[in-house]
Amino acid sequence: MAVLVGKNAPDFKAEAVVNGDFKTISLSDYRGKYVWLFFYPLDFTFVCPTELHAFQEKSEQFKKLNTEVIGVSVDSKFSHLAWLNTKPEDGGIHGVKYPVVSDINKSIARDYDVLVPADGVALRGAFLIDKAGVVRQQTINDLPLGRNIDEFLRLSEALQYHEEHGEVCPANWKKGEKTMKTTQAGLKAYFKKS
Repeated sequence: MAVLVGKNAPDFKAEAVVNGDFKTISLSDYRGKYVWLFFYPLDFTFVCPTELHAFQEKSEQFKKLNTEVIGVSVDSKFSHLAWLNTKPEDGGIHGVKYPVVSDINKSIARDYDVLVPADGVALRGAFLIDKAGVVRQQTINDLPLGRNIDEFLRLSEALQYHEEHGEVCPANWKKGEKTMKTTQAGLKAYFKKS
């Protein structure tokens, strides 16, 4: 598995469904914004719609963080459109507003090293890409393991806090909690009882 953290995110140009229409998008279109690029195995499956809806439910919080969400699978744009036109109670993702990219030739999944060649689908990869197009975090889950979207929000907040203040965010940090300076004195101050 390739580690992309600290490297430029592989760019792509692909067809997506955006607000019910087909549109060609590139990752580079989002330069100047943060991006959560996430892969899921297939349309019309079981864990996948729960994740796509969970991202949609948090979309306003991501927007407040200048962060775009983009979903990707190896399905065709026509499959994406059909799934987007299917009600949630029927297993669909109707109501999802962010772009859902078709990686039908599997090149994006290969570039991000999440493709499972034997199955022809992508693992549940998620990549936090900064405003300059650099991968700052990646998480890869096996197919049966759904993701915690609140953790992605927390990571977005932690990255932006670090960029703005220069301090680091310790384990389990949440917005508004204590951070630390990257010095011995900063470490001691962090662990000092209040």
